[in-house]
Amino acid sequence: MSDPILEATNLVKRYGKTFAANNISFQIQAGEFLGVIGPNGSGKTTLVNLITRFIKPDRGKVYFQGRDISNLKPHAIANMGIVRSFQMAIPLYHLPAFKNVVVALRSPRVLKQFRWGRYGDRDDIAIDILEEVGFERDSFVPYKLASALPHGYLKRMELARCMAMRPTIYILDELFSGMSLSEVAATMPIIENMKERGDTIIMIEHRLKELFQLADRVMVLNFGQNIAEGPPDTILHDESVQSAYIGSEIEEVI
Repeated sequence: MSDPILEATNLVKRYGKTFAANNISFQIQAGEFLGVIGPNGSGKTTLVNLITRFIKPDRGKVYFQGRDISNLKPHAIANMGIVRSFQMAIPLYHLPAFKNVVVALRSPRVLKQFRWGRYGDRDDIAIDILEEVGFERDSFVPYKLASALPHGYLKRMELARCMAMRPTIYILDELFSGMSLSEVAATMPIIENMKERGDTIIMIEHRLKELFQLADRVMVLNFGQNIAEGPPDTILHDESVQSAYIGSEIEEVI
């Protein structure tokens, strides 16, 4: 097996006597789809924040393509190619949807990869990306202010901003959160296309049925610890996982 594209070793984050992350270690290979699950408060978003340096670990390291990135700033990590979405979409509400994507197209990472012509080129590319995530190109929706968009569109716009960065690794933090069943169904093919083209994806998700259809491997967190890891079918029947999820979504998947 080749060297992992991303590796976390013994990540620890503590708030008082409570461990939000307690010696979490994992690896992901290029082109792999890793699902991360766990009950509320298990440390999933803390893990994302530690990888992307939105919070500083008390102990442990994160390596990207063999380089220690544990002490870099969030914008530097994003410009290296590790791009995340947020549970709650954080758009620029005063800008139209497509201009939110244009902002990502003006990032140092993108500017290093491409030379742009007139400014309007970015507008066209932003519309193309929004169309890829389900915005109707010939409608007025891409031109609406972000403040006027429904929740499902905001979450897909969040994904479009990630795509605009042309990342090496996507970290999707509860992309389906707050979406209706029809919105989730419309978003699933987008994620499937990303997987088919070989994108490296870490997806934190509470909608287990959908996640297990997508993931190559699943890691389970509980009380800040990695309690299980393996293929979706193995995870489904792991006794420690079933115990952690008693009365919750795992029963629906089984």
